[in-house]
Amino acid sequence: METEIGSMIFERRVDLALISLYLIFIVAIGFMFSGKSENPSEYFRGGGKMLWWMTGASAFMVQFSAWTFTGAAGKAYTDGLSVAAIFFGNAVGYFVSFLFVAEVFRQTRCITPIDAIKRRYGRVNEQFFTWAQVPIGVIQAGIWLNGLAIFTSAVFGISIEMTIVITGVIVMFVSLSGGSWAVVASDYIQMLVIMAISITATLFVATEIGVVQVVTDFPRDLFTNNLNYAALFFVWCMMSITKQIFSTNNMFDASRYLVAKDSINAKKAALLAAVLMFAGTFVWFLPPMATAVMGIDLNAVYPTLGGKAGDAAYLAFVDTVMPVGMVGIMIAALFSATMSSMDSGLNRSAGIMVLNFYNPILKKGTATNRELMRMSKILTFCFGLVIVLVGLFISSLKELSLFDIMLQTGSLIQMPILIPLTLAILIKRVPDWAPWATVLVGLCVSLVSKFVLTADMFGSLLGITFTSREGADLLFILSMVLHLTVTMGFFFFTKRFYTGLTEARTQEVESFFTDIETPVVSREQGATAADLEQRNKLGILAILYGACIFLLLLVPQPEESSGAVMGFVVTGGIVLGIGCLLKLSARRGTPVPAVT
Repeated sequence: METEIGSMIFERRVDLALISLYLIFIVAIGFMFSGKSENPSEYFRGGGKMLWWMTGASAFMVQFSAWTFTGAAGKAYTDGLSVAAIFFGNAVGYFVSFLFVAEVFRQTRCITPIDAIKRRYGRVNEQFFTWAQVPIGVIQAGIWLNGLAIFTSAVFGISIEMTIVITGVIVMFVSLSGGSWAVVASDYIQMLVIMAISITATLFVATEIGVVQVVTDFPRDLFTNNLNYAALFFVWCMMSITKQIFSTNNMFDASRYLVAKDSINAKKAALLAAVLMFAGTFVWFLPPMATAVMGIDLNAVYPTLGGKAGDAAYLAFVDTVMPVGMVGIMIAALFSATMSSMDSGLNRSAGIMVLNFYNPILKKGTATNRELMRMSKILTFCFGLVIVLVGLFISSLKELSLFDIMLQTGSLIQMPILIPLTLAILIKRVPDWAPWATVLVGLCVSLVSKFVLTADMFGSLLGITFTSREGADLLFILSMVLHLTVTMGFFFFTKRFYTGLTEARTQEVESFFTDIETPVVSREQGATAADLEQRNKLGILAILYGACIFLLLLVPQPEESSGAVMGFVVTGGIVLGIGCLLKLSARRGTPVPAVT
């Protein structure tokens, strides 16, 4: 067995070299931005000085993980384009942010999202949502790590456990070294890699197979595979889009805009994230669908994955159709997706625990900046370890669908929390107990939809036998409908019990709403030294990585392989070209004094 693994690793030496190079670049980002975080504001939100293109890339990557190329790709392999509804919902959600709320979130003028929750709903809710959201973030990060491990295990034969540990250590280093600056900077480079490989893979689908052929020859129903009732799919799509709108427009996820330089940069960032997500919706799922059209038996190609073989559908296309070296770039993209979500989650979770629990509860507000920074790094390290342990646990659940895990986590656990946090800026007159009470009611609703109003119960009442997909879709639909009616209805019902707040709380709430209605305006008329530094450093990294991709043209290809020039030129050209533009803009910019 050890000989077989060693042979596989040797055959993949080009891919291993590319992944190693990419990880070196990510570590370099940590070093390049180390020392920039001297206080909690700098560490957790970059001091609110980041430009729209960095903020938007980071916001986009927060909604992105290796799950897109594993669990979601596996769904596309079996059920076609139905999964695109979730990502289209993300695009719609970001566009709603652009139109209405991105600048509002920036205008909360807070360091962590829980700070805004405290101002809006009081200290009880500050602690309630601190302990409600942080564990969910840890579970999600563990799921993302598991998705990455599936891919890497299939390619190199390296154990899932080893992949989880290595990735967790690297993410901890990036978050520890540079804080939010390093996190957002690495998110930008990761976004470039993700979009470059996605566009290139789609071009290979178009040239080697044909987009029309993939759609027309897909071996199963394009949208309603394993569904007897098309109307069920339509309702599922509507609920998926609705769920993603809540996921991208709530006070907790406001942290993605808190790093922006001002209200205008926050608004532009939301638009960039919407455009990127909308474009990705149409390119991410053609390769796994092409794998199905090609008739590749994933269970035979990746026997070690067992029931999760379908999650390797994207990998199978890259491995079969694209030139040698592209798998390495693909795995680098997966590391990108996973690390971008994890480092953002680590940075945010540590910030919440330090500023919303450690300092106000344990230290009674007396902790110095130096002490807060020390505790921030300790908690970042601890959360990283916990995420690794969660990832190892999830990897032991061999037959569990990543797609269903993510979907059910979102509808059953997240929705009760998201409802009061989304309505916070829309509904002003509710008692302070309304948010936490709404979450508790929502969790009861989730239990009912999970264990009482089951697909089997409806099937027996209607005399219908539901397919496995219909059963999973019904659970999601029922939980969403109940939350939108019962849980949200309860939140509105609490308005009847509003009798006013204490004088101190009234002033706090009035101040909160005054702030969110007042734009944050940067007083610098030109590019600051920090702006030019962002462009210059990221431009250098993008140029170097793009140039390394061009060097892959020297790698010998199998005789039957074609398209190597197109693959490496397009992928490297995108990264290199954007790097050159960043460097050019940094040279032409004239720095003005930064105003804090």
